[in-house]
Amino acid sequence: MNSRQRRGVILLVLSALCAMGAFAGVLSVIRDVNSKVGPEVAAYRLKDDIAPYKELSADQFEKVEMPERWLSSTAVTDLSQVRGKIAVTQLEKGSLLQTDMIVDRPALEAGQQEIAIMIDASTGVAGKINPGSRVNIYATFKAEDTKSVDQSKVIVENARVIDVGKLTALEPGQSTADRTRTATQAVPITFALDTADAQRVAFAESFAEHVRLALVAGGSDTPVAPGDRTYTLDEDK
Repeated sequence: MNSRQRRGVILLVLSALCAMGAFAGVLSVIRDVNSKVGPEVAAYRLKDDIAPYKELSADQFEKVEMPERWLSSTAVTDLSQVRGKIAVTQLEKGSLLQTDMIVDRPALEAGQQEIAIMIDASTGVAGKINPGSRVNIYATFKAEDTKSVDQSKVIVENARVIDVGKLTALEPGQSTADRTRTATQAVPITFALDTADAQRVAFAESFAEHVRLALVAGGSDTPVAPGDRTYTLDEDK
């Protein structure tokens, strides 16, 4: 082997060593990045905005992969966690779902049943009454004849709201008992009531001129005084 050949062999060896060194450097960088990023886990991002107190479903979220160390301890990594939950605040599109964004949907207690009625939006329920709220339910009745008078009654007190539906446009003439109303929009409100109170609400929805809700202050369980459960205009004369 002459000197030129020896130089060629040496250059090849040096090139191979340099390539190996570069490859080792790349592996080192990759290992370093992996050690800093760590393994990836599933997280869930909102496809669209979700209004407060609305029940959640799996199709409202899209799965994304993210490094585990970048996720907060409250990140939802399993969509089964949204089953039976509602949004506690306004959820924004593109946000990662966190456990502190959701709460359990209010559940029925022993002896209770769900009953839903349409409430005129003009009474101010929209945005003010939410699942978990406590309300007094009032109904107003027209006098049946000239010998009686119009009256307002508290038909259920401290009723627990378990769901608030979407604002719904009413068709002309569509209302409780098909009576004449001026309301054009209503909200379905679902209550958890015992049998007797559910019957009172069903009766009022069928026969009352209006059914209205009055929000009860949080933590207040003061009953309505017997003398205040029924009102007629004559009482103010």
